[in-house]
Amino acid sequence: MRVPGTTANLGPGFDTLGIALRIHNCATATRVPGRGVTLTSPMSPEGRVAATAMLSEAARLFFRSARVPAFGFSLDLAGEVPIARGLGSSVTARLGCLGALNQLSGNPLNREQLFQLVSRLEGHPDNAAPAVFGGFTASTVVDGSARAVRFPVPASARFVTLIPRFEISTPLARKLVPNSFSKADTVHCLTRVAMITAAFASGNLELLRGCFDDRIHQPYREALIPQLSRVIRAGERAGAVGGWLSGSGSTIICLTQKHPEAVAKAMHRALPDSDLRILSSDSKGLADA
Repeated sequence: MRVPGTTANLGPGFDTLGIALRIHNCATATRVPGRGVTLTSPMSPEGRVAATAMLSEAARLFFRSARVPAFGFSLDLAGEVPIARGLGSSVTARLGCLGALNQLSGNPLNREQLFQLVSRLEGHPDNAAPAVFGGFTASTVVDGSARAVRFPVPASARFVTLIPRFEISTPLARKLVPNSFSKADTVHCLTRVAMITAAFASGNLELLRGCFDDRIHQPYREALIPQLSRVIRAGERAGAVGGWLSGSGSTIICLTQKHPEAVAKAMHRALPDSDLRILSSDSKGLADA
């Protein structure tokens, strides 16, 4: 199964907005005797142990939800999505595992059911929704059930993706976010989330200018990546409509419809110790490899 990487939050859309990107991981499962999962992946030994535990949890949930007798399997997981950079590496692993097991079991679960499972495993649906459905998604959890609405991303959109050469721990990044916010900061973000969603729903990306300004998580996570504001301002001066910290970082993304190479050069000058990708949006989501 092929799963796109994702960018989530998009500034003020904390735990609700996401976009699927054309950068992918692939998961291939094969039945083996016994039970449990054997992972093949280009990871460090410590990373493989953590990933195996994560995939074992996903497998248990799949077998229980699909009412399929558990079987042993090996999972080959590889691709382009870097680990701990805010591009959805965990959702590509979890969803890749679920999709591959579903395929091996004769597809007892549909796409919506897979979305519910991976949202549950992730703890929130902002990365799960675009990984499953592709495009731009707004998502939430209502009465314990994940809910998402999807809109296509205009073909002209380019996501200039600056990937610093250091990882950021998602649990640590989440700890930096306060438990409460002022009325002014809350209203500031709510109005911008509404406008971001409306811009993608209408396809008018010029409406996005000035709307990625966040007061909920980015100001606090900037302690982990102090170049954040400088990189975004550089991208905007070069023509981007705006930029944001992707997920909990460390990746920074600027969105542009014109001159992505110029935006990329400006961003890279602000943080040279990084890698660059100019990406478009993945419209399919979870798909056969």
